[in-house]
Amino acid sequence: MQARRAARELALILFSQLDTVKNLDKCDFQDIVLKSVRTLTNNSVDELKTATNSILEMKEFISEYEANHPTNLERPIEVSDIPVPIPMTSDIQGRLDEILNVAENAMLALEIAEMAALEENSDVKQYIIKIANTFKEHKTEIDEQIKKFAFGWDINRLVKMDKDILRIAICELVYVKDAPLKVIIDEAVELAKKYSTEDSASFVNGILGKVVIENNLK
Repeated sequence: MQARRAARELALILFSQLDTVKNLDKCDFQDIVLKSVRTLTNNSVDELKTATNSILEMKEFISEYEANHPTNLERPIEVSDIPVPIPMTSDIQGRLDEILNVAENAMLALEIAEMAALEENSDVKQYIIKIANTFKEHKTEIDEQIKKFAFGWDINRLVKMDKDILRIAICELVYVKDAPLKVIIDEAVELAKKYSTEDSASFVNGILGKVVIENNLK
């Protein structure tokens, strides 16, 4: 996974904690990055437990299906069951898709955490702190841009995840300017699809498009 993409995922967790910080100017971002890594790994463990439980449920279902199949019901009680054909129902396909998705997200999260935690001066950690410091320095201007293009929405009533995704992306677009515009916007939209509401992706994309035009970014 690219370091910048990993940094954006962890930055989103970091930003979710900023509202609880009493004095942002004296905030120790190193400590919050560490807490963000721990949050990510703990969530991954929970997701893997969920996937494991689903696998156990499917195993139990298949065992019961085999035992109650007419082929085995006709066999003597003292003999072991034999394997039987099992229909690949849409329910089972759906469960398998869900398990694969959970496992994939968990592995991705662990990869991000590893990239951020293994090296004290890793590209991931440096970029997270760069984004956080940029937001600390320009918080008022960044939130003003969100207010301006949110068409009457009170910034305090926006979906928290959407607001943090926009804050990170505007930091990168307007101030950091260290990645292509399209990459920043596309990955902000992907974060919205992954972590926020059904309508968030189009909302985030629309706001960032206006930010690009307003700031004459190219």
